Amino acid sequence: MPAIETALGAVAPDFTLPATDGRTVSRDDVMGEGGLVVAFICNHCPYVIAAARRMVDDAALLAREGVGFVAICSNDAERYPQDSFDRMKAFAEDHAFAFPYLHDESQAVAQAYHAAVTPDFFGLDREGRIRYRGRLDEGETRPPRADAPRELVEAMRMIAASGTGPERQHPPRGCGIKWK
Repeated sequence: MPAIETALGAVAPDFTLPATDGRTVSRDDVMGEGGLVVAFICNHCPYVIAAARRMVDDAALLAREGVGFVAICSNDAERYPQDSFDRMKAFAEDHAFAFPYLHDESQAVAQAYHAAVTPDFFGLDREGRIRYRGRLDEGETRPPRADAPRELVEAMRMIAASGTGPERQHPPRGCGIKWK
């Protein structure tokens, strides 16, 4: 599927998907008072693996500040069995996810968001409008430099405070979503 830019300011598509913890979770279930991060990830991408600890830490920080966080795996698990729902459960447990990790088996949610890579982060304001589309930070398959900005955290703080996202947003980099 070709990458299409998701318009900032657009209403984020709703979703209701199964979570690795046995629940069924919708966008509104995880929306925080200060907004929501929707992260498209998978289990085997080296970009996701390298960022997993930072993502968990940033999600915990944002949760304390009233921002919800959810991760979604949309990869084709038939061709990429390492992204199966059972392996998603193990990945969430291994990385101590305190946020829901959802399975988008039909890939409809990834298509609706025009997600392109893993990881791909969408920052929503409390009204559900997309105000950020980008990366976690400058780290890719290695940790960022010590003084690097925490781009997603800073963007979500701005969104929670003002309802608008940063003017400068770096595009996400990672492995392409594995489409059926």
